[in-house]
Amino acid sequence: MLVYNEIDKIKKATGKDRAMRIAICDDEKEICNWIKEQIQEICVDAEISIFYSGESLLENSILADILFLDISMEGRNGIEIARKIREEGKKTIIIFITALKEYVFQAFDVGAFHYLVKPFSKEKLKSVFQSAETQYKERAIQQENKEKYFFIRKGGERKKVKLADIVYAEVFNRKIVIHTIEGETEYYGKMSELEKQAGEDFFRAHRAYLVHMKYILQYNATMIYLENGEKALLAKQRYPEFVKQFLKYNQRR
Repeated sequence: MLVYNEIDKIKKATGKDRAMRIAICDDEKEICNWIKEQIQEICVDAEISIFYSGESLLENSILADILFLDISMEGRNGIEIARKIREEGKKTIIIFITALKEYVFQAFDVGAFHYLVKPFSKEKLKSVFQSAETQYKERAIQQENKEKYFFIRKGGERKKVKLADIVYAEVFNRKIVIHTIEGETEYYGKMSELEKQAGEDFFRAHRAYLVHMKYILQYNATMIYLENGEKALLAKQRYPEFVKQFLKYNQRR
């Protein structure tokens, strides 16, 4: 069984991964240029764009992965710009830069990742940016996982199954039964192979059960209860490792 990925197809077609896009929006040119210089030292492959007003940022078609956004600007302030970005459904990682600490609570109301108070050091900027870069990479991995799928043979047909839709899989009558959010399907195969292809978001709770941790509702030392109302056996000897992996999964999320 092979697991495919739509994103991998794009990478193969273009021959490269898309560079991380960073935008800096501040009406002080010196601040913009300084931040750009520091980021270029840390992330040489990043595409960096500078904007001197919130309006010009919104008018541009660039979808930034990470945005350094000043709050106190002429025209629409940074909070208003960030709110507009969120209204459009964009998941840009926003880092506010400002001299006014009193805006901190409003900043987090619009899903800000961090808040840099002017003047801030090169070391502080580097630390915050690297944390944002880590979140960007984690989001990219999560998106790739959502796009992964494989085909199973059932009779003379092949059926596409997305890994993100699998709630759990079980072995029954020498077949693997896959329970998805839309129903269930079965095929002849090996659970060990499915476990290997499924990745770290899944856990082999029992020799007969592979569980997608995304859909876990609650658990105890012998049973895992899932969001679709079903449950999967948890081998007692696997319980300590399950707790460890489930905690790691939630930290990633």
